Amino acid sequence: MSVQKLKYILQIADNALIMGHRLSEWCGHGPILEQDIALTNIALDHLGQARSLYQYAAEQFNELPRAEQEKVFTSPALQAIIAGGQPIDEDDMAYLRDGWDFYNVLLVEQANKDWAYTAARSLYYDTFNYHFYTGLQNSNDETLAAIAEKSLKEVTYHMRWSSEWVIRLGDGTAESHKRMQEAASYLWQYTGELCTMVETDKAMYKAGTGVNLDELKTKWATAIGKVLDEATLAQPEEGWMQQGGKEGRHTEHLGYILAEMQYMQRTYPNMEW
Repeated sequence: MSVQKLKYILQIADNALIMGHRLSEWCGHGPILEQDIALTNIALDHLGQARSLYQYAAEQFNELPRAEQEKVFTSPALQAIIAGGQPIDEDDMAYLRDGWDFYNVLLVEQANKDWAYTAARSLYYDTFNYHFYTGLQNSNDETLAAIAEKSLKEVTYHMRWSSEWVIRLGDGTAESHKRMQEAASYLWQYTGELCTMVETDKAMYKAGTGVNLDELKTKWATAIGKVLDEATLAQPEEGWMQQGGKEGRHTEHLGYILAEMQYMQRTYPNMEW
């Protein structure tokens, strides 16, 4: 077990957790009841994926030598657990890490704003996720391959849902087209990071554990292009891309998410429900 592999697992898990949290914010606020329920269920799918991955990450972390464990996270709460010789679990992974110890891409932490922004963000991420999990099924890590196989069934629906909404809004009224174009264009700057191979990605691909994101990029771009064309939307031009999330550098949005999500666990530590 290596620290690089742990970070790779956390990278996938953090994407799922933060995306699930963002979508859960629509619960009770969806435009119609049917879509309110649909998006809530999609959020639960992401959280389910995150839980499986955090369980695995915790197992891997607990197998690391004590000296290596102390170097992985900077969070005082986690350092206290490690110093006490106690194992950490999936909840610790989600609720006790600080923002710079999260490795999710910047795209998933972007604000919902309106339905068009949510649909565009979902389209970009869901399409990536579909091709990513398809590739991860071939991982030499049996646990990751199994999680990918199970998750792919859910992600296939996610991609269909977001594609249909982008097409419906883009090829709808003048107002819906305008809003959908604005959302697709604004969020485009965060898509480059999805297929950027940072050191963790390179190491895991070389080891046969991870996915070649360079090859995935072409598949992602082709699929996105088809949806945008059908939605009568102009595909944003290639240009400078935001990045840093995979290496622990985030936008201010993540801080607000974690403040809300981690409040209870940090205020009342070791609670039992």
